[in-house]
Order: sequence, then structure tokens, then C-alpha cells
Amino acid sequence: MNTYFSHENNIRLILVSLAKIFIGGTIYYMLETIARGYSHWTMFILGGVCFFSCGLINSRLDDNVSIRKKMVLCMIAITVLEFITGIIVNVLLGWNIWNYSGMPLHILGQICVPFMFLWYVISYPALLLNKVFDYITA
Repeated sequence: MNTYFSHENNIRLILVSLAKIFIGGTIYYMLETIARGYSHWTMFILGGVCFFSCGLINSRLDDNVSIRKKMVLCMIAITVLEFITGIIVNVLLGWNIWNYSGMPLHILGQICVPFMFLWYVISYPALLLNKVFDYITA
């Protein structure tokens, strides 16, 4: 009987995780479309994974950890994910989805300090929305 409940919990965890990725991807894709006038399907995936990562950071860290520290960790996670994605889609595949070469303090045109600050700001609503989502699906 425990195996059944464990299997059921695993399926639930997978479905909740996929829902978070879908929600985060949709929100990011829409924000980028509003800001830039367009987006790319890979940004839907990246945005979803980033949103999910912020949720993991929020749920794995105890409530005694300040929201600002969690935001810094989210900013770092998002920047690392953006760099990895940029190397794959922009450098290796040559899709040229974004290029921060004109921005200050960039690394290979894939990440830059000004956008790190944006990821810090965006992480706040991502953390809150993940918390609400976790509460609703608990």
C-alpha cells in the first residue's frame, strides 16, 4: 500500500513541477514579448525552468532565511541557467536569440550585470507566486 501512495505522490510531484514550468514559461514569454515585442520558444522553456528553480530555492530554504538572500540565490540560479542556455542556443546552435555584447560587464554576450539586477527584482514575485502555488497544491 505504501508503494501506491509513494507512486501517487511522485506523479503529483511531477504534475505540479510541470505546471510550475508551464506557468513560469508563460509569464516570462509574455513579459519578454511586452518588453521586446517578440520572444522565442526557448525562452518559454528557460523562463519555466527559472521559475521552477526559484520555487526549489524557496521550498528548500527555511523560513528563517530572508527573502533578500533567497532573491540573491534566485538571481544567481537564473544567471547560470541563462548562461548555459545562451551557450547552447546562441553560441553552439547559432540561433542568436539574444546578445548582451553591447551591455556593460557581459560574459561572451550571454549574461551581463544589468540583467542580473533585473533577475534579482523578478525573483521576488517568482518566490511569492511559487509560495502561493505550493500552498494551493499542498
